Amino acid sequence: MNQVVSYPSIKEVKTNRVIGKIQGTKQGPTVVFFAGIHGNEKAGVTALKTMFNTFIEDDIKGTVFGILGNLKALEKNQRYLDEDLNRLWTSDRLNNLMHKVNLNSEEKEQKELFVLLTRLIADNTGPFYFIDFHTTSSKTLPFITINDALINRKFSKQFPVPIVLGIEEYLDGPLLSYINALGYVSLGFESGQHTGKEAIVNCISFIHLTLIFSDALATKKDLEYKEYYKQLKSGSNNLAEIFEIIDLYRIQEEEDFKMKPGFKSFEDIKKKMVLATSNSVPVLSKYNAKLFMPLYQKKGKEGFFIIKRIAPFFMNLSTILRRMKVDSMLVLLPGVFWENDKKNVLVVNLKIARFFAKSIFHLLGYRSKQVDTKYIKLYNRERATKKAMYKGQAWY
Repeated sequence: MNQVVSYPSIKEVKTNRVIGKIQGTKQGPTVVFFAGIHGNEKAGVTALKTMFNTFIEDDIKGTVFGILGNLKALEKNQRYLDEDLNRLWTSDRLNNLMHKVNLNSEEKEQKELFVLLTRLIADNTGPFYFIDFHTTSSKTLPFITINDALINRKFSKQFPVPIVLGIEEYLDGPLLSYINALGYVSLGFESGQHTGKEAIVNCISFIHLTLIFSDALATKKDLEYKEYYKQLKSGSNNLAEIFEIIDLYRIQEEEDFKMKPGFKSFEDIKKKMVLATSNSVPVLSKYNAKLFMPLYQKKGKEGFFIIKRIAPFFMNLSTILRRMKVDSMLVLLPGVFWENDKKNVLVVNLKIARFFAKSIFHLLGYRSKQVDTKYIKLYNRERATKKAMYKGQAWY
């Protein structure tokens, strides 16, 4: 087992960012775990250190990496220093990053991560699996967040925890959204509250199950598998359902936002319930739904999300519609056209879009971003996914 890996061809990358690499003795997938993208979320870091002290080369098929995110913020135990590292991974930011001279703290971290990630994909073989560990400021069940691509859904459903779809519609620039746009399986795992011991235990369980489900373990130990599965199933209160984000409360500059104390993720809320205060004015719930990731820390611009359960019928219907590529018919409508030849982004005139419920676009695999007063862009991950890479896998 190699505790630290270095790439001689990448002098820009510090070796202490890669906290572990195991090159298995047999062929298999490439599994990449990220931790510490937010510097005050250290459960994943501890769990990965435990993993690299547990497994040896003979235990692994393929290659397993452990990569640290925001090194400077981890040193200071802060979410970030200048700006959120998990909000920078847009095409515009990445294009500017390579030419920018004066970089802030997180841009320096991003540049190193980008170079490392690019080389890692070039130097290794698939199938690729990318897992990003996080924790929350509020109490929570362990859960998975994914961009809504079918390969992400299929792989995620093996874990006995809730799955939350649609976060890419509300957040700009998460690392996993960038990776998923490249076509690879990519999951975010929120293991618990920042300082909770169960967050570390849940991360360790998730690591083991990921290695089993991706076929990266050379030997499977059924008893251990059952223990890790039971840990996550128990921690999630048997709530292995799929939810969708339907709203986000965005905190404005200079706003004095405070969550009401005691809320936790997946808690049922009622319409007109007081959830927080904004400049001492009550913030009321607009929905009978579930609260998701309420903010109980100073840094962060997302006050809280609202989620609702998706019925299995609609999940199955969306799978059928996507496989039939029904979305190709949308360009027959006036005011709807492909942004480019890749056919993964639709540009829609707002006058046309208002006649379609957002749920219709979601069924077809699209998430929307308004670009100006006339148009929205609808992004689709299905057409970018490297399905052929995963078709031979048991979970697929």
